[in-house]
Amino acid sequence: MSRLGDKLVATQVASLLKKGQVGRHPDGNRLYLVVTGKGRGWWMLRYMAATLSRNGKPLSREMGLGRADPEGVDGYTLAEARDRANDARKLLRGGVDPLAHRDEIATAKRKAKEAARLFKDVAEAFIAGKEAGWQNEKHAAQWRTTLATYVYPTLGDMQVAAIAMEDVKGVLTPIWTTKPETASRVRGRIEAVLDYAEAHNWRQGPNPARWKGNLAFALAPKSKVAKVEHHAALPWSELAGFMATLRQQAGTAARALEFLILTAARTGEVIGARWSEIDMAGAVWTVPADRMKAGKEHRIPLSPQALAVLAPFAKARTEAEEDGFVFPGQFAGKPLSNMSMLKVLERMKRADLTVHGFRSSFRDWGGEATAHPREVIEHALAHQLKDKAEAAYQRGDLFRKRAALMKDWADFCDKAPATVTPLRPDAATA
Repeated sequence: MSRLGDKLVATQVASLLKKGQVGRHPDGNRLYLVVTGKGRGWWMLRYMAATLSRNGKPLSREMGLGRADPEGVDGYTLAEARDRANDARKLLRGGVDPLAHRDEIATAKRKAKEAARLFKDVAEAFIAGKEAGWQNEKHAAQWRTTLATYVYPTLGDMQVAAIAMEDVKGVLTPIWTTKPETASRVRGRIEAVLDYAEAHNWRQGPNPARWKGNLAFALAPKSKVAKVEHHAALPWSELAGFMATLRQQAGTAARALEFLILTAARTGEVIGARWSEIDMAGAVWTVPADRMKAGKEHRIPLSPQALAVLAPFAKARTEAEEDGFVFPGQFAGKPLSNMSMLKVLERMKRADLTVHGFRSSFRDWGGEATAHPREVIEHALAHQLKDKAEAAYQRGDLFRKRAALMKDWADFCDKAPATVTPLRPDAATA
């Protein structure tokens, strides 16, 4: 170790580092070369902090001035370390603690960097953090598509900390009256991204995309802009005739649509159905929670007609398809396309209908043509009861009652289409 009061020289610094002479080597005026091993060392300044005290006496502090490197390539030379120490001493003479000053600068730089985060980068971080918990793997793709189409052209390259209500209005106004459903979804997604930014201290202040008490004063309510468009549904009184025609259609997609109608299930639930979910003997289809919209397992009683639809597929599957898709797609290991059943409707010249609309047909039939309780029908549709008190008491899944309901529905779908009989023999040619 160098003697206290001695000044270091550049060659000495190189030698101490090369030999790995561990210890503190003073350069005078409280500047030290701290060697921690061969080729490893750093510069350190000790000083008395007047702003910090214990029992009225200033505290001694140690401030690192960077890695020591005789060449100055990957650290600081002796001369550079002395210059950095002198800068710290100037601050001390001005009553400023150099360590606290350095921390303030680092904090300011960090905040400036965070404030400079762009909306699209924050949005991508939000989606990446959320998509693992989203039930539908297409959800993340829908988020990205919506933001890329409507938001990024305006807000994408803006600093997230600078976005104001007028900026959000600029995104929403062009589509608020023409595409109200889309616009409402866009607004909610912008709000979620900005909430995420605030939670990470990347922006401060009220969320400019919030509706209540904010955009509600600037934009017309969605309900006033356009009527809600429901999925086109077949009147329940026409179901029997439709089913008779559907059963004349060949192909897996037609059988999938028939099964969907008989079970009142959703498209994704049907095309994603696997044989491990089907109990043919017990006449029950158990859809796992991760494939249900509500995130809860759903047992669906299978009527004899629904089992009849499945029977040929069950007989045709091989051992390799033991847990394959019930309604396999065109390619091995893939399910039907979610457009396949819509194509069946187009072939039937019923492009006026939607696949999802058959759930409405079932709901209307149950409410208008039967005495089955409303809660049984809602459970059959896997709907969450809106009345929280009612839902709290209705903890079972009403399976036996739903089995009776689904049998009645299947029997209704089997009825012969109504025919019109002329009142007089010659009425048809009159």
